[in-house]
Formats: sequence, structure tokens, C-alpha cells
Amino acid sequence: MDNRHTLSILLEVVAIFATPIILTVEMYYLPDFTAASSIILAIISVALFMLSFETRQPSVANLVPTAVFSALGAAGRIAFAPLAYVKPVSAVAIFAGAFLGRHAGFLVGALSALLSNAFFGQGSWTPWQMYAWGLVGYLGGLLATFTSTHPTSSAHQAVSHDEKTHKLPPFLLMIWAFISGPFFGFVMNVYFIIGFVHPLTIESALLAFAASIPFDLTHGVATLIFLGLLWLSWQKSVNRILTKYNLTGRSFR
Repeated sequence: MDNRHTLSILLEVVAIFATPIILTVEMYYLPDFTAASSIILAIISVALFMLSFETRQPSVANLVPTAVFSALGAAGRIAFAPLAYVKPVSAVAIFAGAFLGRHAGFLVGALSALLSNAFFGQGSWTPWQMYAWGLVGYLGGLLATFTSTHPTSSAHQAVSHDEKTHKLPPFLLMIWAFISGPFFGFVMNVYFIIGFVHPLTIESALLAFAASIPFDLTHGVATLIFLGLLWLSWQKSVNRILTKYNLTGRSFR
């Protein structure tokens, strides 16, 4: 068990830091190969995160909520297709990460991107979207550990349904919900700049980042609103399900 946990942590660290570090070095020494290799690195990072999740050997019961949230994120993105940058994917990934743990948060974000792109179209951007939305969910789950929470387990099954719950997400998660818009935009801007901005200079890169600021802020505000709506409507039900079926997760009360 300890070995699996250690391997899982190691895979997480590599998946998080390998892509930005290698890309930074490669852009300096091998700029002509950066565009193609960035896609490969994004795919590898997503695969490592999924392998990290698998090393924990989750039960089928624990996989069901992850699959449900992934489908919800994909369906929500498709439903809001007419409204650019107003997407619930980040909010669903953060919500899943908060209640089911950081690994589930990453999977929900990554799978939501993959599934919804069956409608929007797959391409070189798909691994980057999976990586970016996966990190949004992962960091949401990580930040949730610093809020007033406690894990659900057999010791917490006798939770009163009348117990008061938070009406809104913890303040830290609300902050991250807003920041996640610019964060997602930053990651996707890196993909755009590496692959499509020529010649690549500091000025051209800054212009690309600046052009996306209004859209990224819109994404952040939308994510904050979606997270609040999810929390208000689903928090109590998710708490009850996790406790009733003794699923691995986190309860907010």
C-alpha cells in the first residue's frame, strides 16, 4: 500500500512539472521541435495522471461518481456551445475534485474535454485542453484539503441529514474558481504561441496573452457562478451519497 502511494505521488509530480520544465528548456535549445513535442508531452502528462489514479486501485463504486461528473462536464460544455467562454467544465472539475479528491478532479476535467471534443472536433488542442482542465480539477481538489472539511469513511456514516451545510463553496475554492479561467487560458495560450505564433518573440507572445484577457476573465466569472450553482443544488446530495455508500471522498459540513 505504501509503495503504491509513493508511486502515485511520484507520477503526480512528474506529470505536473515535466511538461513546463521540458518545454522551457526545449524552447531555448530546440525551438523548431517545440510545437510537435508539446503535444506529445501533454499526452504523456495526462497518461501519467491517469496511471497515478490507477495505482490507487479505486473500486468500481468510486469510479461511478467520477464517470457521472465527466459526462456532466462534457454535456454542459456542449449545451453552452453558443456562449463562448461560458463553460461549466472547470466548475464541474473543481466540484468533483473537492468532493472526490484531486485525482478524480483531474480525471473529470480531462475526460470532459475528451468527450466533448467528440462534438466540437478532436485535434492537436485536445491533449492541451485535457491537461489544462485536468489541472483545474486537480488543484481544486488539492485546495479543498485546506478548507474546513473531513474525509468520509465508515466512522462518519452516522451523519445527520439535518446538519447544517455550507450554502456556498469555501472561500478558497471560490477564489480558485475565478482564477481557473485565466489559468486555463494561460495554458492554452502557451499551446497557441508555441504552435502558431511566428516569429516567436517576447512582444508577439505578450500580445497573444493580452488578447485573451477579456475571454479568460469571462471564463473565470462563469466558472465562479457555475460552481456556486452546483454547490447550492448538489452539495447535500453528494455528501449523503458519499456517506451512505462509504465512498472515498470529502464531506463539507
